Amino acid sequence: MARKLRGFTLIEVLLVVALVGVLALIALPSYQGYRNRVLSRQAAQEIAVIGGIARVYWSDSGSYPNSLADIGMAGKNDPWGRAYVYYNIAALGRGGARKDHALNPLNTDFDLYSLGPDGQSKPQITQKASVDDVIRANNGAFVGIAADF
Repeated sequence: MARKLRGFTLIEVLLVVALVGVLALIALPSYQGYRNRVLSRQAAQEIAVIGGIARVYWSDSGSYPNSLADIGMAGKNDPWGRAYVYYNIAALGRGGARKDHALNPLNTDFDLYSLGPDGQSKPQITQKASVDDVIRANNGAFVGIAADF
């Protein structure tokens, strides 16, 4: 008596593997975009907190901190693992300050920003390397992604 074998053929298995691969290729960029949005929101919240601490430092001492170490934030990294960038405009002048599309400084007190997902930045926030940076602008009235400013 002949026994009937049950199972999948090689072609059926290859089709399922190919389908799963195509679905993964479609889903991965969406997931990366979602993840970067979440990390950008987290960086914006941290920048707002650090900016508030710097303003309290100013109200106590009459000047902004020279570095994040002065307010106990020297080892604080952004969600991508890189240090936040701080520049004291009041003490160092506007030369190193971040600028908008018209080359006007974003702040008059201090700059505080994250390099964003790509880890690159330029002084002008409209340049390609800077559009994903998470910035503080208008002396703290705006905190978010540079492309949204």
